[in-house]
Amino acid sequence: MHHVNPLVVFPRSYSVGAALVAVMLWSVAPLLADYARATPPLQLTALTLLAGALATLPLSRRVNVATCGRVWQLSIWLGIPLLIIGAVSTYFIGMRLAPAAEAALITYTWPVLFVLLSQWSRFGRLRMGGLVGALIAFAGAAVLLIPQASGGGTDTALTGYALALLAACCWALYSWLSQVAPVPLTPLLPRLLLMACVMAAAASAILEGQLALPSSEAVLTGMALGLGPYGIAMVAWDKALRWGHTSLVGSLAYGVPILAALLLVLAGMSTLDWRLPMAALLVVVGCLKASR
Repeated sequence: MHHVNPLVVFPRSYSVGAALVAVMLWSVAPLLADYARATPPLQLTALTLLAGALATLPLSRRVNVATCGRVWQLSIWLGIPLLIIGAVSTYFIGMRLAPAAEAALITYTWPVLFVLLSQWSRFGRLRMGGLVGALIAFAGAAVLLIPQASGGGTDTALTGYALALLAACCWALYSWLSQVAPVPLTPLLPRLLLMACVMAAAASAILEGQLALPSSEAVLTGMALGLGPYGIAMVAWDKALRWGHTSLVGSLAYGVPILAALLLVLAGMSTLDWRLPMAALLVVVGCLKASR
């Protein structure tokens, strides 16, 4: 049986505000990641997670994980770090192999999976309203991925899209575990991020052979990614999941692909056409449907 959180006692506006902070910070991640394209992805992952651990250090406090069952202890101390490194590293690698804008948008469809996982764990089935809302919002993000009629994806690009989808699955599982875990994960984030950082650094040394000090550009970008999208945003998202209405909080994350796409357009990394306003409309409708 999965742990179910108690009834919400905080104002809904509190959880909504926390979720919006996470959404805004996640929206800038594609831009920051593209600026560090010259940095090996696993090395960038390690730098990002180290900065995230430092950013969340003030929130650290003792949590008695030993009171949880052995399965939960293994899930927290091993499963969560693996999900974090999997989500961040596959996202960075996917953006190298496929067009950055499209890969980012595929990754940010993870709220669809999260809403479905959450409903299944709570009710043992998928509710029609949540399913329809998720499908509408997912269609909004999918509109942005419609290829040009004469275009075709290369094997490299398809691999990048697959890795971006894997990152989405990792984030969905991470969010679901954050929701159903018998202990809050926010006080454990510094240690979990540091464990994931060590794993990423070891993988970088083995697979990328990066033993030299990273460049100043890589350090600055990694710090920005770790402090924002993978530091403060993760804490805000965990708070929103703990204290907010699951469907409403989950549906707010559908705005990330739209904001990310808009920033990519403003930065000149993507072109503006009819798909962006159409996707925005579908995402808003899907959010309203899922939040009911």
